[in-house]
Amino acid sequence: MKNYVVIGNGIAAAGCIEGIRSTDKESGITVISEERHAVYCRPLISYYLENKTDIQKMNYRPEDFYQKNGCRVIYGKRTVRIDCASGEVGLDDGTLLPYDAVCCAAGSSPFVPPFDGLDTVEKKFSFMTLDDALALEAAVTENSEVLIVGAGLIGLKCAEGLSGRAAGITVCDLSDHILSSILDAECASLMQKRLEENGIKLMLGDTAVRFDRNTALMKSGVKIHFDVLVLAVGVRPNIAIVKEAGGETNRGIIVNDRMETTLTDIYAAGDCTEGNDVSSGTKRVLALLPNAYMQGYAAGVNMGGGSMAFDNAVPMNSIGFFGLHAMTAGSYNGELDEERSENGIKRFYIKDDRLKGFILIGDTQRAGIYTSLVRERTPLSSLDFDQQKKTAAYTAFSPEKRRKKFGGVV
Repeated sequence: MKNYVVIGNGIAAAGCIEGIRSTDKESGITVISEERHAVYCRPLISYYLENKTDIQKMNYRPEDFYQKNGCRVIYGKRTVRIDCASGEVGLDDGTLLPYDAVCCAAGSSPFVPPFDGLDTVEKKFSFMTLDDALALEAAVTENSEVLIVGAGLIGLKCAEGLSGRAAGITVCDLSDHILSSILDAECASLMQKRLEENGIKLMLGDTAVRFDRNTALMKSGVKIHFDVLVLAVGVRPNIAIVKEAGGETNRGIIVNDRMETTLTDIYAAGDCTEGNDVSSGTKRVLALLPNAYMQGYAAGVNMGGGSMAFDNAVPMNSIGFFGLHAMTAGSYNGELDEERSENGIKRFYIKDDRLKGFILIGDTQRAGIYTSLVRERTPLSSLDFDQQKKTAAYTAFSPEKRRKKFGGVV
C-alpha cells in the first residue's frame, strides 16, 4: 500500500485522483485543500454573480466523489514544504504527511503590483476563487461604482458578472486593446463593442498608478472615484513548494510528458506547471481547465504505477460576453487565412501544412474540430481544408479516427 499526497483541490487534483484510481484501487490518497470547498469549476464564478448558476451546480464532481475514491481531504490548510529526504509533506499547522508519491496541483495566485496607496483602499478584491466571488457579492450594491484593473480574461468576466449588480463598472488596462494575450486588435474590438453596448466603460492605454482611499490616480492624470476595487492584473503559478524542494522551475514548475518534475516521485499538474506546447514547439504555462485535468490524470496514472504521457497540449481559451463568444487555440506564428461571414470572423494560422492556431469570433460551432487538428498536427493536405474553414465537419478525421472519437460516427 502506498501513500499518495495531492497538493491542491482543483481540476488538476480531481484528474490526479481519478488517474491514481485507474491503476491503484486501494492505496490512501490525502488531498490538501487551502480552500474550504470541494472541487468546483472556477470559470463559473462570474456566472454565479450573474445568478446563472449556484454553488451546488458549480461542483465539478458529485458530493460523494472523495468518499467513493477513498480520499482524505484536509480543508483550510496550506502546504509549506516537501521534504524529499524524509519523504514527508509539511503543512502550515505543523502536520507531517508521509508520502510515496506527490502531485503538486497548487494552481496559481493573483499578481498584485506594488501600487502606491493600495493599503488605503478598504474594499479591494481579487477574482479567482469562489470565496472571491462571495466576498464581491457581499460588498457590491446597486449603488456601487466598481473599478477593475486589468482587461484580460479574469477582469472582463468579473465585469460581466457584476454588470447587473453595480451602478457603474470601469475597466482599465495599459494595453491598447482588451484580451491582449489571446486576441489581435481587430478581433478584440468586436468583443469590446459588445461590452460597451452593455454598459461596461473601458479605459485602454491607461491604468491606475496610485490610490488614495476611494480615488485612483491614472497614468493619464485622470482621477477615478470608486467604491469597490478589483485587481485582475495577472496571475503567477504557485511554484514555491517544488522550487524550495530543489525541483527545476521557470515561470512554472518544469514537467516532462509524464508530468514528472526533476524530483523523484514528485509530479505536478495544472496551472502551476510549464509543459510542452505542441503548436509552438516551446515550453510554456498552459493555464486552462482541459489541460489541467489531462495533466492531472496522466500524473495520477503514473503515480499509481501505470504509464501515460500527455504530449499534445495546446493553449486554448473559450470566452463570451453578453452572448458574443470567442474561441482561440494554438499559436499565431503561421500564415493568416481568414473566413468572414455575417456571423463573425474565423482566423486560421497555417505553417508547414499544419494548422498552428486559430481565432474564432461569433461563429464558434464545432471549434473542437479545429482544436483537434492543431493538437494532433494533422496534415491539411490530407483533407479539404477550404471546406473545413467555412464549416467544420467530422470529415476532417479519417473513418478510423471518427470511430475512435465519436463511437461509431463514420
